[in-house]
Amino acid sequence: MKILVVYDSWTGNVEKMAKAVAEGAVEEGAEVKVVKVDEVNVDEVPAYDGYAFGSPTHCGTMSYKMNYFFNKQLIKYWGKLRYKVAVAFTSSGGLGGGNEMALWSLISAILNFGMMTFGVPDYVARGVTLHYGAVAVGEPDENSLKACKLLGKRLAEHAKVLKAGLEALGQQ
Repeated sequence: MKILVVYDSWTGNVEKMAKAVAEGAVEEGAEVKVVKVDEVNVDEVPAYDGYAFGSPTHCGTMSYKMNYFFNKQLIKYWGKLRYKVAVAFTSSGGLGGGNEMALWSLISAILNFGMMTFGVPDYVARGVTLHYGAVAVGEPDENSLKACKLLGKRLAEHAKVLKAGLEALGQQ
């Protein structure tokens, strides 16, 4: 099973999160590629079973580069990524910085492309969960990185189940 982690990072915070997501997916047995959004070969995207999209939170939404990726580059595969599973992660500059709104903007793109997503009800520490995806405020702390690893692990699990189901149906 192959997972692609695509991220934008201005300060390095989201990059640290991307690496933690990848680590969790690898621990679950996935082959993982981590790539900055402006270095993605868009024609390789459909070859993956699952995706993690990470962005800094900008005014409560995904960054311009991530938006450009979805709306100008990946658009050629709109409607052609069904049976793919994807998750989101983000970091904001402070509390109330719009993390959940940024996650929802990424999730909206995921769903609009026909991909699937899922919630993660697990807590990695007191008060630290990742229902909609993993978040950090500024530089990700130990608990934020734990959340990212768990997100990557759950992504790999979901991709594995989906791929096995498709193979069982002869649709792979």
